[in-house]
Amino acid sequence: MALPASIEPFVDPDSGRGWWRRVAGHPLWIVIACAGLVMLLWIDAASEGIVAHPSASPRLLAAYLILAASAIGIAGLARPHDAEAPAIDGATADLSRLPVFLRFDHRRVVVVGGGTVAASKVPALLAAGAHVTVIAPDVSKAIDRGRVQVIERAFAPSDLDGAWFVTAAATPEVNHEVRRAADDRAIFVNAVDDPANATAYLGGTIARGGVTVAFSTSGRAPALAGLLREAFDDLLPADIETWAARANELREQQRRDGVPMQARRPALLDALNRLYMPADLSTDLSTDLSTVARRAQVEARSAQAEARRAQVEPGGANVDDRHGQRPS
Repeated sequence: MALPASIEPFVDPDSGRGWWRRVAGHPLWIVIACAGLVMLLWIDAASEGIVAHPSASPRLLAAYLILAASAIGIAGLARPHDAEAPAIDGATADLSRLPVFLRFDHRRVVVVGGGTVAASKVPALLAAGAHVTVIAPDVSKAIDRGRVQVIERAFAPSDLDGAWFVTAAATPEVNHEVRRAADDRAIFVNAVDDPANATAYLGGTIARGGVTVAFSTSGRAPALAGLLREAFDDLLPADIETWAARANELREQQRRDGVPMQARRPALLDALNRLYMPADLSTDLSTDLSTVARRAQVEARSAQAEARRAQVEPGGANVDDRHGQRPS
């Protein structure tokens, strides 16, 4: 089983975090810039005789400015480069999410949080083939320790080393720390009921007979996704597994017979309708599939013939597109 998720448009976690951006972004740069401007204006005015010349030489004053700038630069470099995760601004929020189904194949997935909410996320991760590690100071008994690795302590950024995916189901402060660590390692994070710290959003799902339908609101209205799931659950047929099996058989038949893509869906609908015909009106499955395939091929050829006839004038003669005259 695959885990359905909506992936946020990628934002480079290092964009805007270069050393020079961190230095220039230091608030004291505003002070140093204003002081430098005033100093330059003062020296220029003194050279014109407008104001008294400063007692200290311009070189000494410039040295003071350089010293102050160096101090600010060191302070800027000392600031943590990941102090804040990339904000979800209006432009990013308007971008579409990419719906995908993830298959982990025993890859490492981390769940940060040990409460009932975190416990509710573990079964879907296990079903998708994840090797789950749960990290929290206190882990609920609802989490099956026989199926997951449990680490009972506070989260540390290094916990995400080697992980492919992370679910944050802790406090907003811890979720924010998880988001920063995940961004540094290019890992998608699903922050439960915390869209600001999420780059992946899990939705309400219906999984039946090999068919999975997922609903997502990108974390904005999870209750609505749940209601949609319940409503559509009643609409899906109880024998959807039979539909999936017939569709797979027909697909193989169509590939062997070279049925055009545009003709495959009508043929599938015809085959599914025949599932509900009385037994005396139904034919053998193999004969039925061959008939549907041949009919699809005939319909495709007819559509091509109609397209060619559409290029003929009402009078019946073709128009030479190059010269605008009828061919002789």
